[in-house]
Amino acid sequence: MSAFLDRAEWFASLPTMYGTAAALMLSESGEILIVKPNYRPRWSLPGGILEDGEPPHVGCAREVREEIGLDVTVGELLVVAWFAPDDDRPRPMVAFLFDGGVVPEGTEITLQEEELDDWRFVPASDLDSHLPSPMANRVRAGLQTRETRTGAAYLYS
Repeated sequence: MSAFLDRAEWFASLPTMYGTAAALMLSESGEILIVKPNYRPRWSLPGGILEDGEPPHVGCAREVREEIGLDVTVGELLVVAWFAPDDDRPRPMVAFLFDGGVVPEGTEITLQEEELDDWRFVPASDLDSHLPSPMANRVRAGLQTRETRTGAAYLYS
């Protein structure tokens, strides 16, 4: 029994990090679906913070369903990004970006009113004017991975 307790104590002593998962969803013409959170000035992708113990692909599907009302089949992992702690965030963060597929024209998107004010499709050339720089970089890397099918990109800062 003491070995079990020692192992539990060891796991409890390990460092932790935050996790997020988002979907790269495209229009039929190749524009990127972005959403406007009401709690920050910049736009974002459909997605969010993973719940405790939640697999990233499951969290991605849950967040997309909650935020924009779509049940998506989460596709290939496109990007994994690691971020060091900063002034506002005391722990590292890992961000997963999955292929969310193509949103057919005329698909009804229902925003989660508690968190989101708007949504739109934007061309890749407009990413920097809407998204925070690290997210725009993830999207560009995700678009490249999606096109080349060379395996997930790894980004870090």
